[in-house]
Amino acid sequence: MVHLLVKLVINAVALWAAAEFIPGIRAGGPGSLLLMAVIFGLVNALIRPVLKLLSCPVILLTLGLFTLVLNALMLWLSAWLGRGLGVEFSVAGFWPAFLGALVVSIVSTVLSFLLPGAR
Repeated sequence: MVHLLVKLVINAVALWAAAEFIPGIRAGGPGSLLLMAVIFGLVNALIRPVLKLLSCPVILLTLGLFTLVLNALMLWLSAWLGRGLGVEFSVAGFWPAFLGALVVSIVSTVLSFLLPGAR
């Protein structure tokens, strides 16, 4: 249970970093970021594996670079679902989603490495 909460907080911090540093990504307060982290985690757990399986030939052809596009699509989809649920988080298009996904990936990887409960 603690592991899940740590991952939730890491995702919320990573989403906050993306909102702070990437123009085109806007976030509300801490509550919105925590709800968005839950939505983002569910999208990554439920939808991303299916998309990775379906796009496996493209991922192989691009030597894995297409996963960056999938990460952007997952962030964009999460923002769309969050907006539908009333969460204050928005992504203005594909390129902000792409750059935001890079920031989220980097920040969450670094924080997961630094925090012992996240591994």
